Amino acid sequence: MLELSKAAKEQLDQHFAGKEVPSLRISLTVGCGGPRLVLSVDEQKDSDSVLHVEGYTFVMENSLLQEAAPIRVEFNHYYGFKLQSRLTTSSSGCGSCTACG
Repeated sequence: MLELSKAAKEQLDQHFAGKEVPSLRISLTVGCGGPRLVLSVDEQKDSDSVLHVEGYTFVMENSLLQEAAPIRVEFNHYYGFKLQSRLTTSSSGCGSCTACG
């Protein structure tokens, strides 16, 4: 259901080294590029699924997990974390906003 790439695990390990590791929320956001999954720090809610992967706890709304799984978390030093899933996302840089011209 959820997989961390080697680079994503290394980045999380580096960031949280010597710190208490909180739950990491996977959620859906919508912006100029259309819908995409993002990571944030958050606490578990009653409507969440909890996934324990490679020493990290990920929380995600049950309904979103059902729609998006399987999910792969990747990391690139230029773009940060990228979450791949079976959700359909926009391939263009422009969605519904007017910031692109």
